[in-house]
Amino acid sequence: MPLPRSEATRQLRHCRRIEVQVYARADGLWEADARLSDVKTRDAALPSGTRRAGDAIHDMLLRVIVDRELTIVASGAESPAVPYPGACDAHGDAYGRLAGLNLLRGFRRGLRERLGGVLGCTHLTELAQVLPTAIVQAFAGEVIDARGQADTRPFQIDRCHALRADGATVRTYYPRWHQAPASAGAASMLAPASALSAVPAAAPACATVATHGRPSPAEENR
Repeated sequence: MPLPRSEATRQLRHCRRIEVQVYARADGLWEADARLSDVKTRDAALPSGTRRAGDAIHDMLLRVIVDRELTIVASGAESPAVPYPGACDAHGDAYGRLAGLNLLRGFRRGLRERLGGVLGCTHLTELAQVLPTAIVQAFAGEVIDARGQADTRPFQIDRCHALRADGATVRTYYPRWHQAPASAGAASMLAPASALSAVPAAAPACATVATHGRPSPAEENR
């Protein structure tokens, strides 16, 4: 589906950026740094004072250390810029509570239980939700078999419309794990395998997302 047509006279007012960088360590563990920032193009009158255009209203960093099974072994957060200094950043070591959670097994439920609402920071908890798919992308082809050649079914099958087990994408790229459609009606909805001409490239381990503002060309094509 194409994007709605943008209005030619629109003016950028706000930009939120989310960036995740994932690092391999010499000890076999992995680190992920997730950062969220909010910046306005005009001065913003906050209860705590005026924040000048271009100065961050939010600048928050969340770091997790995970093992190869995607279990968090250590975590923490810091907030260099917040709208309520001395309050927003007074959560102590709350985000250390992420330790012990597994990114693929009940992570978001555990996140809500440990840090939802007044137990944490709205934006850091929101930021944590991007960690599972970002770190899986970093693991793909290095820790996780992305080609479906292992003895276990690729975890991504049946997790999105393109990779339904009875669909053309799985039939073409993961034939070993393809399942016949449940009915003739379902089969008629599948695209022919010949329509799939190229294997999608793996996403990079570093990704940036901008919202509430005009995205860069790179962001529009992510």
